[in-house]
Amino acid sequence: MDFWQRYRAIDTRDTRFDGQFFTAVRSTGIYCRPSCPARTPKAANVTFYETSAAAHEAGYRACKRCLPEAVPGTPAWNVRQDIAGRAMRLINDGVINRDGVEGLASRLGYSARQLNRILSQELGAGPLSLARASRAQTARTLLVSTPMKIVDIAFAAGFSSVRQFNETIGEVFAMTPTALRATARHHRPPAGTASTALTLNLPVREPFDPGVFTFLAVRAIPGIETGSATSYGRTLRLPHGDAAFHVEYDGGTRPGAPAKLTLTVDAVDLRDLSALLSRVRRLFDLDADPLAVDNVLAADPRLAASVAAYPGIRLPGAVDPHELLVRAMIGQQITVAAARTALTELSAAGSASHTPSDGLDRMFPTAAEIAANGRNFLRGPQRRIDSLLAAAERMASGELDFGYGDDLPGLHEKLLPLPGVGPWTVGYAAMRILGSPDIFLANDAAVRNGVRRLAPEDGPGDALSADFLEVSPWRSYATMHLWRAAATKPSPSAHSTPSTPPPLKATP
Repeated sequence: MDFWQRYRAIDTRDTRFDGQFFTAVRSTGIYCRPSCPARTPKAANVTFYETSAAAHEAGYRACKRCLPEAVPGTPAWNVRQDIAGRAMRLINDGVINRDGVEGLASRLGYSARQLNRILSQELGAGPLSLARASRAQTARTLLVSTPMKIVDIAFAAGFSSVRQFNETIGEVFAMTPTALRATARHHRPPAGTASTALTLNLPVREPFDPGVFTFLAVRAIPGIETGSATSYGRTLRLPHGDAAFHVEYDGGTRPGAPAKLTLTVDAVDLRDLSALLSRVRRLFDLDADPLAVDNVLAADPRLAASVAAYPGIRLPGAVDPHELLVRAMIGQQITVAAARTALTELSAAGSASHTPSDGLDRMFPTAAEIAANGRNFLRGPQRRIDSLLAAAERMASGELDFGYGDDLPGLHEKLLPLPGVGPWTVGYAAMRILGSPDIFLANDAAVRNGVRRLAPEDGPGDALSADFLEVSPWRSYATMHLWRAAATKPSPSAHSTPSTPPPLKATP
């Protein structure tokens, strides 16, 4: 977007762009979200910034009226596969809090000095300032949403001291932490809830299609995950220990009621809280721009009816990249139900959770546990078992390392040479680990079935490309519509597949 496109967005107070850029006003010294209800400033007084950190660096403070930090994040970090996008995914996952700038730079293959120069040029702020802004956003969320002690919030948000926390909150919000907390009512934990349990709302752009809950629920592994059409919970490992969480969806009983997603963190080491929040947001694709996606998809006659029926479809993420590869390798060319059965059997190789919660009492096995004991639990062709164990051994040794900071070519380079891993597996991993929005799995059986169900009879579909290039760069979301169509029983009047279609490939 150029300056005037952004200016028109703030003049119309367009909520679609909240979190995607920030408006700084020289005459007031504050920065706002695009939908701020205050009077539109003169264009001559406005500077737009890609990140709130860049506005902080330029000397601006957050608007107390529109709270620009209380918005979903930008979808650009998944769309962009450059160094800036990769760095932001890792910063949001807490890498700087754990490993410092040197650790972040090492993961990206740059020196700390080079990385600082690149991010300052691309985003208007260096890695430390970007991490500081991320900490401030996490701290604000905890201050206004939970009854946590302020000292606990300081360390949970990633600050190294209470003094640093107080200074940052004062500089960013022009308020003390106590005053910021007083701006909103926070949740009170139910009687008997453990002191580490937290409940908070997750900001999300409308519309939001809750089908992502069903996607996760039908693939849930008992003891590790639980899910329904409106809820999902699981255990997971984070850098400082085990954690467990639940997310509940409430779309409202009234027509047009906004989506409400509530996260309950049942147990977590407070040092891992910011990473957990980031991974949950990635899992449910809460930073997506659904209107931008739907506008493109709806223009394709093969997808128009599905987009109208399910606006705001989301791309499920992954809370553990290594786990996702294991699930993808097991799920190749078998049904979703068969993959779930195989993964349930493999889960016996894992250990009990140190933080059991409401039926969640096990951890997905680590790569080392799979390499050591997986052969006792895996079934199927020997070649597939050998391939999975070989990948697990490489992950356990550190020889194979990949995650949110990779780009698509890098992920291909790391995964394709593995025995038993093909383009489908790498594409699926890219969709769920990186959030890559433009993956189309042309050879997927369910995708083909979805195309047959959605393509209009005697319509213009035959003149369109088989790989849906017309909806690029949102083909991953087109894939989600096709998978959904393949899994949905068509109505008698709808165009349908033959009575005995081939089994659907699992999308684990």
